[in-house]
Parts: sequence; C-alpha cells; structure tokens
Amino acid sequence: ALCWATCAGSRLARRATWCKSWNEDWVVRAPYSPRKGGRGGSSGAKFRISLGLPVGAVINCADNTGAKNLYIISVKGIKGRLNRLPAAGVGDMVMATVKKGKPELRKKVHPAVVIRQRKSYRRKDGVFLYFEDNAGVIVNNKGEMKGSAITGPVAKECADLWPRIASNAGSIA
Repeated sequence: ALCWATCAGSRLARRATWCKSWNEDWVVRAPYSPRKGGRGGSSGAKFRISLGLPVGAVINCADNTGAKNLYIISVKGIKGRLNRLPAAGVGDMVMATVKKGKPELRKKVHPAVVIRQRKSYRRKDGVFLYFEDNAGVIVNNKGEMKGSAITGPVAKECADLWPRIASNAGSIA
C-alpha cells in the first residue's frame, strides 16, 4: 500500500524512487509503466490519436485493388467496454468488407489499414490535423498491401507504423 501522492512529488514517476508507505516505512517503488493497451496489429509504438471511425463507418478505398469503399466491421486490438462502439483512427488495422467494387472483392472480409480521417487529431508538436476524406487500403495480415499504388496523401502516423504502405504512398502528410 504505497502512497501515490507523496512519492517523489509525482504519482506517475518515470523511474524507480524511494517513497514512504502509509505506515512510514521506506520502500523502493517500481517505475511507472503504462498498460500495453488494447491496440494491436502494427509494428512500433503508436501515439494515441482521436478515433474518428466507429464500427459501421464507410470509408474510401485509396488503392488500386478495384474496391471503391470499405465498410468497417471491427477494429483489431480493441478489447472493448460495455455499450461502447469500437472505433479506429489513422494507422489502425480494421476488418472491412467491400460494399462497391469488383465482384471478387465483395462479400468477403478483408484486413485494411486506415490512412486518412476527417476527424482532427493532435500531433506531438501541437498541430491539429485532419484530411478531406476517410480512406483506407486493403492489406494482408502482415501489413503488406494488396494493391500497388495509393491515391492521395497518407498520414505520417500511418506511414511510420506500416513501412509497406509508406513505400507505396505518393505523398506523406
């Protein structure tokens, strides 16, 4: 039973510190380590951004696979909370179906990665950014694109997480 408020002046100290417990004994407290979180399906660390695409959203398909739009049916790595819709943001892998496009792509579930969103989100440097449309690209389970080209810009957050998408991007914003 450690007293979080009196330990080194911060309840979220980043390194191991000596602090007093409730019964005045000095103990070593382990460094603060945030929980892994429920987001997965990508390589590298993902900074939390505003999630603008809940389950049921229809987004544009920005690659040359022949799909016109993608209907989000689930978000990879979301554990969930009662009555809360899972939502995706830029760089998230989702499971999606094709509503308009080539017949061989329709009526199947494909993994996809969100590359643009209209909901504004904040970057570490303080800039708030949003795109003209919501868009994604169809990938396989390892994050390799099914198509070979992307129309429009790709968010930097997505390009940092998914190198195969970054290599096919025309521009990174």
